Amino acid sequence: MPSLHQLGRTALRESGLPSVSAAGRDAVLIILARSCRMFAYGASSLILALFFAELGFSDSRIGLFMSLTLAGDVVLSLLLTLVADRVGRRRTLLAGSVLMIASGTVFALCEDFWVLLVAAVVGVISATGGDFGPFRAIEESMVSELTTPVTRADVLVWYVTLASLGSSVGTEMSGRIIEGLRGREGWTLVHAYHGCFWLYAVMGLVNVGCAAMLSERCELKGMTGAKQGEGETERLLNGGQADAPAPDHGKEPKTRTSWVSQISRETLSIMAVLWFLLMVDSLADGMANMSLTTYYMDQKFHLPKSALGDIVSASYFLSALSNIFAGPLARYLGLVNTMVFTHIPSSAAVLVFPLAQTVPLTFALLLLRVGLNNMDQAPRTALIAAVVRPEERTAVMGITGMLRTLASTTGPSITGLLAGGNRFWIAFVVAGALRLAYDVGVFAMFINIRLYKHEAAEAAGEESPEESVSRQTEP
Repeated sequence: MPSLHQLGRTALRESGLPSVSAAGRDAVLIILARSCRMFAYGASSLILALFFAELGFSDSRIGLFMSLTLAGDVVLSLLLTLVADRVGRRRTLLAGSVLMIASGTVFALCEDFWVLLVAAVVGVISATGGDFGPFRAIEESMVSELTTPVTRADVLVWYVTLASLGSSVGTEMSGRIIEGLRGREGWTLVHAYHGCFWLYAVMGLVNVGCAAMLSERCELKGMTGAKQGEGETERLLNGGQADAPAPDHGKEPKTRTSWVSQISRETLSIMAVLWFLLMVDSLADGMANMSLTTYYMDQKFHLPKSALGDIVSASYFLSALSNIFAGPLARYLGLVNTMVFTHIPSSAAVLVFPLAQTVPLTFALLLLRVGLNNMDQAPRTALIAAVVRPEERTAVMGITGMLRTLASTTGPSITGLLAGGNRFWIAFVVAGALRLAYDVGVFAMFINIRLYKHEAAEAAGEESPEESVSRQTEP
């Protein structure tokens, strides 16, 4: 029977925390920055529409603001991610964080619609709580640079998990802050909203600090050897100390000849298929997003808003917890298997969601859907990092985020067309079927794809026979 010490060592190893430690201080700073940013996004998304309504803006203007903000974020994100490797990833993050401070300050002081719109686009105010700006693609590319194939999925799991917790806490605290400020003498509801946006500026300041402390390791450079990194990770996982990385003698950084990242035909041939499948999945998510899901539940069961909030909050909390297990699953099952087999139950829950005729069964299906929905995020990012060249990662991840966002925004419109009369349930059936088609497509197209060939080639100078037969089926 294993001792408590052995169980503790096993739990620590499976948690993926040694991988975060192996990635170094830069990885911790990146995770901290995103968690704080998602805290700000969660807080602002809860009050943004309410803030505009309190200022007296019409519903059409509020809708216009949401659409233009999202469109602006998509364009800004694409432009910055295409040039980030040339300008410098740290500089791009630092500039974005400064704009985040400026945007929060404008929202805390101004009430003019067009000034607020410009501030929201430039400063990447999140209208929906999602991370649609340039930060995520650049950070994921940095994490891929800081990690090895052994550690990457684990670090990305914590990147996703703590960001989800940050968003949940931000949403919860925002409402409490508003109520607390309203109770003060002389404070109106508008003043309380303004006060909450100062929190957004503060989180931008934290992001500035994190970006300023990042090291040169985060920038695009030649790989120092996947084999060496794997050895360091194994020593950490077994309780040992990692040796200092060997200096990269005689290896010059890659010369960049263009301000815009270049994507090879080989990468485009792979990513075109994945982009199509991801857009199908994002379209389905948009058709049955959480706002529409809660609206459907409210119309079907006429639940108190407090009960509805408790149900959604519990689902998000379960989602944050389940993300932790994505790392161990990716190690044992492989990236594609983890993506597919954790997503299929969630997709099936969307498909049969309208069949539930009681609140407990509906709640159970929602827990299954939301609880497993994000477990494919970290393996998906690790998969993209494993099949594209290191110098292409930032641009590819930026384009991926843009296409997913555009596909997601068309979903609610399709739901609106399908949900006329009493046919709201059709949207969930179609969304579930599309999600299952995505799952099957990913498994069929990527289960045998070669991974890490670019990293292995750069580390060894040429691909070894063992690396040339590396397959996704090998965890």
